Amino acid sequence: MTAQRMVYLTASLMTLLGIALTGFARVSFVLYIPVAMLGFAGITGVCPGLLFWRRCGLK
Repeated sequence: MTAQRMVYLTASLMTLLGIALTGFARVSFVLYIPVAMLGFAGITGVCPGLLFWRRCGLK
């Protein structure tokens, strides 16, 4: 487990905790997108957001 993966997992878990404390029925479905992306990045090591922005031409 690398430090970068732990950052992704920590950010994902903290966002999910915020959603849980607010109430799953009260938050918008849009808040689940970063949780899923960061969780996927933490588990696999491939960050979908980073791939997207690199394909858009950013370094």
